[in-house]
Amino acid sequence: MRRMLAVIFAVAMSVILGVKIVKAQRSKEIAFYVAPNGNDAWSGRLASPNKKKTDGPFATLQRALDAVKTLKQQQGGTLKQPVTIYFRGGVYFLKDPVTITPEHSGTEKFPVTIAAYRNEKPIISGGRRITGWKQTTVNGRNVWVAEIPEVREGKWFFRQLWVNGQRAIRARHPNKGYLQVAEVLDVTPQTQWHEGQRRFRFNEGDLKPWATVADAEVVVMNRWVESRLPVVSVDEKERIVSFGKRSVFKLDVGDPYYLEHCLEVLDALGEWFLDKRTGTLYYLPRPNEDMKTAEVIAPVLTQLVRMVGEPKAGQWVEHIIWRSITFSHAEWYFPADFRPGWPSPDVGGFPQAAVGVPGAVYGEGVRRCIFENCTVEHLGTYGLELSRGCRENRILGCTLRDLGAGGIKIGETVIRDDPTEQTYGNEISDCMIIDGGKMFHSAVGIWIGQSGKNRIVRNEIADFYYTGISIGWTWGYGRSLAGGNIVEFNHVHHIGKKSDGDGPILSDMGGIYTLGIQEGTVIRNNLWHDIDGLRYGGWGIYFDEGSTGIVAENNIVYNTTHGGFHQHYGLENVVRNNIFAYARDHQLQASRPENHLRFRFVNNIVIGRSEQWLAGGIDFNFEFDRNLYWREGGGSIRFGNFSWDEWRAKGMDKNSIIADPQFVAPEKFDFRLKPTSPAFQLGFKTFDLSKVGPRKQRAGK
Repeated sequence: MRRMLAVIFAVAMSVILGVKIVKAQRSKEIAFYVAPNGNDAWSGRLASPNKKKTDGPFATLQRALDAVKTLKQQQGGTLKQPVTIYFRGGVYFLKDPVTITPEHSGTEKFPVTIAAYRNEKPIISGGRRITGWKQTTVNGRNVWVAEIPEVREGKWFFRQLWVNGQRAIRARHPNKGYLQVAEVLDVTPQTQWHEGQRRFRFNEGDLKPWATVADAEVVVMNRWVESRLPVVSVDEKERIVSFGKRSVFKLDVGDPYYLEHCLEVLDALGEWFLDKRTGTLYYLPRPNEDMKTAEVIAPVLTQLVRMVGEPKAGQWVEHIIWRSITFSHAEWYFPADFRPGWPSPDVGGFPQAAVGVPGAVYGEGVRRCIFENCTVEHLGTYGLELSRGCRENRILGCTLRDLGAGGIKIGETVIRDDPTEQTYGNEISDCMIIDGGKMFHSAVGIWIGQSGKNRIVRNEIADFYYTGISIGWTWGYGRSLAGGNIVEFNHVHHIGKKSDGDGPILSDMGGIYTLGIQEGTVIRNNLWHDIDGLRYGGWGIYFDEGSTGIVAENNIVYNTTHGGFHQHYGLENVVRNNIFAYARDHQLQASRPENHLRFRFVNNIVIGRSEQWLAGGIDFNFEFDRNLYWREGGGSIRFGNFSWDEWRAKGMDKNSIIADPQFVAPEKFDFRLKPTSPAFQLGFKTFDLSKVGPRKQRAGK
């Protein structure tokens, strides 16, 4: 009996152990490899070619993805173990965008990971190397030239160029700073602000009828957009420059502009010019650039990666992880078939945020995918875009820099009625998004359109000519899908005027900018500073048209040109327990009076040096109370045309005070409160912003 029991026990254990072994085998990672010295005819299962060069890694990511697709088919349509595609270091120049479809997807338990091989740097490039450089003389300077037959044949043209990883400059006039529109022609008192022009008068000596001026573009900044206008002619006698497109909005006298891409103005180190007729590329090297060995890359593709599912059919690109991959070299420029009617073919730009410029890495119908520790750089476009039907994706610890447009786009401009096509629930955290708007100056760091329940957490956004973070795409009180977004612990700075001193060139921007009804959106524990508008609109927190149901709390805003906070018009927003400091013209602004509660401004600290505290439309349809105000250097403060006493007599700030908040070191922008601060008596609660911005290492890594 004992022997029989022992046998039964042994059999049972063998079965159990066998199941465990089978499960372990099934869950063991399957690895594919991609390498510059690979071959798409090989198995892709080796990290390096074998000695006989009969097997080794794949040469392309697309082939590796197809291997994943085949594996899924062999396993009955779904993965039975995780799959990792390891990228060896090197540059992978694409002929076409990498295309990822639902057939390449992983599962929650068994994801597909596309990762850099250990301690190596793979670069997915949409560009092409330019070689064959020779020396010549242009404009009395020694320059280098390369012949590109495809350009001469009309098959290729580009507006970006990188030399040894540094963006080169399209030959520009002036080299630094900006010219100004002298007179706006073809306008009448009846001309609307959104009606653009095809010409303007320039100041004497600013422009000339250079031989290649018809190859040039004038980039003129007006209100909150740029217009890129192809030059048709320059009349030096009449001082009129004419264009093949009209400006986005009505131009104004004094609008800044510059001319770029004209051979006769190729005169500064790092500038280049591309002759369409001859296919000749001219370049004036920077110091220490040896054109015999320099890596020169120009973009060929608009997009590098396209992840495309069909959410209406329940077909998702999902559970794909990108880890430590670099995406580089892409550009876009108003293709005729991009979006019929917008922008109009005869208009040189977009009405706001360069919103029509696509992302170099693009997704629709994408869910539960991750971009982790990736780099997106050297682009003429936006960096990453999650469009129609993208949800529950995460962008973690990525770096986006040297951007022709902006950083990250989430959602669309249109409202999708079908819930499966709506974009929501995505996360952007611990990212560096810097140095954008290089070509499309009105682009923003993070743009959230008709999309809700996203989290924007612990990012640093800096050096953009326009807004840092923009949320919403409904003007007024109409339907909006942008509610429930959380924006917290971000560090946003040098918006409008870059840290190198360039700018401001645009108006009407904010550290954060909102549009439309956004119930449940919370903006908290962020640091906003150095926000500069040209004529107006350098605001820290900017609630624009119809912004409704938003809470802004525990933020610090300082060094803005036109106010730490501005609400144009909106409904029942709450601004509480914030610190607003050192706005230049006025500290706060409220415009466009309305017959409802516009916002509550309570428990805030406002410190400044100017007399004007609140500018704009003062209708008293708001609540101000329990705030602390302090004007450094003394003197009165005014709320519109009202003195402090008159303001309080209108029922405002009944329990507020004027007193030194007792910051630790406001001259160093250290806004911690001393224990004796009178702000505590008003109910102000301290908050710590010493660790805003990206964490060097995320929890769990």
